[in-house]
Amino acid sequence: MNTHNRNISVIGLGYVGLPVAVEFGKINKVIGFDISASRIAELKNGIERTHEVTANELELANILYTSDATDLKNADFHIVAVPTPVNNAKQPDLTPIISASKTVGQQLKKGDIVVYESTVYPGATEEECIPVLERESGLVWGIDFNVGYSPERINPGDKVHTFKTITKVVSGDNPETLAIVAAVYESVVTAGVHKAATIKVAEAAKVIENTQRDLNISLMNELALIFNKMNIDTRDVLAAASSKWNFLPFDPGLVGGHCIGVDPYYLTYKATILGYTPQVILSGRSINDSMGQFIAAQTIKELIKAGKCVKGSKVTVLGFTFKENVPDVRNTRVIDIIRELEEYGIEVQVYDPMSDTHEIQDEYNLTVMENENQIQLAHAVILAVPHQYFLDKNWSYIASLLENNSGIVIDVKAKLDRSKTPDGITLWRL
Repeated sequence: MNTHNRNISVIGLGYVGLPVAVEFGKINKVIGFDISASRIAELKNGIERTHEVTANELELANILYTSDATDLKNADFHIVAVPTPVNNAKQPDLTPIISASKTVGQQLKKGDIVVYESTVYPGATEEECIPVLERESGLVWGIDFNVGYSPERINPGDKVHTFKTITKVVSGDNPETLAIVAAVYESVVTAGVHKAATIKVAEAAKVIENTQRDLNISLMNELALIFNKMNIDTRDVLAAASSKWNFLPFDPGLVGGHCIGVDPYYLTYKATILGYTPQVILSGRSINDSMGQFIAAQTIKELIKAGKCVKGSKVTVLGFTFKENVPDVRNTRVIDIIRELEEYGIEVQVYDPMSDTHEIQDEYNLTVMENENQIQLAHAVILAVPHQYFLDKNWSYIASLLENNSGIVIDVKAKLDRSKTPDGITLWRL
């Protein structure tokens, strides 16, 4: 039940915002705002292309889907859940969150609370967002309106750790605001809330969650680089090491997406401004950002060892999204493999049953096959993203994509059963 007496709006109905709006919409009417008219039209028709909520959940939620910002006047608790990417220089791109702040600010009323869920560097809410809210609204922060921060913890494709079942970190600009923000989220988050000491603490907690994961994966990737030179299978080493109770279970691989491959740059950016140059974090980022080129290089080596002429060879890449079983292509590092192979004159064909081919074309200027029947026989297959769709088909499908059912298979995440590798196929895995 609605125990907080707040009328909620959610600004940004993507991977983060929509699940938030749906859960609150199960209790009371929510205003769901997005600048994309096509996104609003889809949701009104029950179409949810991120697959983060079910059709039944959409039907149960009482949400006014709108791209008319004036509808936000009917809410007094605004949740901003827009993307915070990095630009080509690996610096924070605050354009979406500043734009959202302008939109909310223009509709802000006395007594309203604005809560940001977007990942930012510590201090960004107070230093960048609040001045925009004040300027656009003509109101005074701390007197006319208040602000909180509650970092998103959505894990795309994860049906166990969801918005409701993950402890929600909450913060506010004063104790009264914090109490209201906590009460609002406690009404839907069954896992409960953690009240952070300040907004900056909550912002910092978010960026280090993913920075820690990034660094652990970078260690695994560096080990994979070393063990490859030693002709040792990295997964065999990790399986042996994992027999110790306190060995952390991380795997090597491509690190992309909207969180792990991005958030560390928000922290390092702010640290650099303050006069400190991070070393460990940036070193880990450098390793992870290089893995696509490394995988491409290994593919080329295997082609050469098989006696194939590199230029003109055909390679099929299976999967393009940033992780398995999701349609999200934001910051996917599979593109690094593709671009590197193309630099050597290799013909690359890409197929991903989970992704939107038009979105890939628009964002990456890359043509992806819409139908797997279009796939031509290749000299090598790279299982870049192990969607369950591919794993269910197993080796027979992979082999059928190769000339004469033989050639090179690059299994990036080591998901294929190595013991069942067909004759005539050379398997390499990270």
